[in-house]
Amino acid sequence: MKTADRIIVALDFAARDEVVDLLDRLPELTFVKVGMELFYSEGPSLVSLLKDRGLRVFVDLKVHDIPNTAHKAIKALSRLGCDMLNVHCAGGLEMMQRAREAAGEDTKLIGVTMLTSIDQAIMNSQLGIRGTIADCVLNYAALAKSAGLHGVVCSPHEVQVIKHHLGPDFLAVTPGVRLAGSAAGDQRRMMTPAEAIRAGSDHLVIGRPITANPDPRAAFAQILKEIEVEI
Repeated sequence: MKTADRIIVALDFAARDEVVDLLDRLPELTFVKVGMELFYSEGPSLVSLLKDRGLRVFVDLKVHDIPNTAHKAIKALSRLGCDMLNVHCAGGLEMMQRAREAAGEDTKLIGVTMLTSIDQAIMNSQLGIRGTIADCVLNYAALAKSAGLHGVVCSPHEVQVIKHHLGPDFLAVTPGVRLAGSAAGDQRRMMTPAEAIRAGSDHLVIGRPITANPDPRAAFAQILKEIEVEI
């Protein structure tokens, strides 16, 4: 895997003009994430635009529904040529199995464990889930592997325990990555890019530290340099 492929840049924009502007300013980019706001604003044609530019595309819609609906949703999204899709592990084993059946051969399907905006206090008191974040995430990840998924979305803090229990080939895709000294925003369980790679992350999902930077190309280059030391 090329070092640049380890960085999935989150295109947290509302319109394609902003996306095209970033792509023009960042020719080194190889892998991008299309989230809910952008996909709901621009639709499937945006994925086609990105694929036509030679990019790998992670469509991050966190599918979570009854098994039959999840199956149909993943089947429809796979037809767009997505390289990566995700479902919520909280949907259960059958839902994940049905989604996996629908994913195309060239599509990596991963499960969302616990959002990086959630800390243990919120998980325990508001979501009513007992125990530690690490225990919950590992349980969800094990369920995802049983369903045949390729890996999970988790914070960098849970990567080592997942790799230890589920093996080095089970993908760990990690948001909650921030440059040292940058604003946390709504992220709670964070690491720097170097720390996340050192922990075993396969892909780092990074948005605002790159896209909101006045010089996104320089920010991207800085992150590449930081993680190359760890690979």
